Amino acid sequence: MELDPLLLSRLQFVWVVGWHILLPAFTVGLASYIALLEGIHFFTGREIYFRISGFWIKIFSVAFGMGVVSGIVMPFQFGTNWSRYSDATANVLSPLFAYEGLTAFFLEAAFLGVLLFGRSLVPRWAHFVAALMVAFGTLLSSFWILSANSWMQTPAGYELVDGRFYPKDWFAIIFNPSFPYRLCHTVVGFYVTTAFVVAGVAAWFIRRGRFVAEGTRMLSMTLWLLTVLVPLQILLGDEHGLNTLEHQPAKLAAIEAHWETGRRVPLVLFAVPDEQNEANRYAIEAPALGSLILTHDLNGEVRGLKDWPRDQRPPVAIPFFAFRIMVGIGLLMLAVVVASWWLRWKGRLYDSTWFLRACEWMAPLGFVAVLAGWTTTEVGRQPWTVYGLLRTADSVSPSLSGSDVLISLLGYMVAYLVIFPAGLLIMARFVRNGPQEAEGEREEFEEIESGRPGGPVRALPGSVQGKAD
Repeated sequence: MELDPLLLSRLQFVWVVGWHILLPAFTVGLASYIALLEGIHFFTGREIYFRISGFWIKIFSVAFGMGVVSGIVMPFQFGTNWSRYSDATANVLSPLFAYEGLTAFFLEAAFLGVLLFGRSLVPRWAHFVAALMVAFGTLLSSFWILSANSWMQTPAGYELVDGRFYPKDWFAIIFNPSFPYRLCHTVVGFYVTTAFVVAGVAAWFIRRGRFVAEGTRMLSMTLWLLTVLVPLQILLGDEHGLNTLEHQPAKLAAIEAHWETGRRVPLVLFAVPDEQNEANRYAIEAPALGSLILTHDLNGEVRGLKDWPRDQRPPVAIPFFAFRIMVGIGLLMLAVVVASWWLRWKGRLYDSTWFLRACEWMAPLGFVAVLAGWTTTEVGRQPWTVYGLLRTADSVSPSLSGSDVLISLLGYMVAYLVIFPAGLLIMARFVRNGPQEAEGEREEFEEIESGRPGGPVRALPGSVQGKAD
């Protein structure tokens, strides 16, 4: 059997990115949550926020480390598997990736040590600043990475010379047409994902009668946050859809499985897309709602996939179902938020077993929604790496053999199936131990005014020297 290096390279990238994106989906929101907790503790002095912050810092440290390790592999693949793509886009995308490293990564690296180990070694205000800087660094990282990805979706500010992209307007490149919508939609999605994880852990504590004070505080805070973020995310998704209709109409046609251009088009709730016959089977549709939702006009025109040649259409089934999974999870999240309003009004938010169980079950669904949204975006972009300009088939390394990619793919699969379960087990252990572990950290060391430890390893919580002192 002949091994296709293009197909295997795509599968390898899907495997690596699919695992990696779960980590920024958690750490971006968690870093901001930790900064909020540190700020409340700094300004109020209330110990409960100190304990909650210390608890989540431990979990953040594991997730952040896993994210760094898994993220390094992606740019490595650009050179090994996608050299033609790298050669064509290097003048535009390499600076964007470099800016991410020079700003976000170094900012996080500079203050992460203070956040993790400096609780007793620096003044409280310095630890709060460290938390803010780490949170800001994760947002900066999202800014640059999503700018690069958005440029591939809606390229702007470039000129083509001998098959290579050269920058003409950096402002147009960075703030390309889809970037503001993708940035807001993605970052808010990360915040929502993190909030449901926090809510799930809090509900688990409350239902088992452990760390109830911390659990009720976490649950209340996150549900108030979700009251704002979930409806906001729905509105941002709608705006992102309007932008996609304008700049990537073929992608939108695939997401909605529309084959014929028309007005007053129906909203396809469910169907089995038949790409061979250019039709939908077992379709369940709502008349005219497609135009109203997609264009905000009941008579709005929506282009169908038949407007494009077959070799310029994205696959239909994958983005069609992925999008509906994402929307379905979003509606479930909204239902949980609405239920929390009613229970809070009734005074039963913390003693309703069914609601606490629902929060626990919802905890991982944000990650599923992130994966579904990413799948919708990236598969809907096909068959292009740079939309409308550079095909995926023309981006793969010419010297690559199928056996080479298969070996590396199997290696990545083994590595990730070891790293991620191991990291998840460590984080699960922190959750089982609960926030009480953070209580002893302040008692072990007195705050050192100069910010310097009394010994070479005293900065490490739980160290032998620290306990001996």
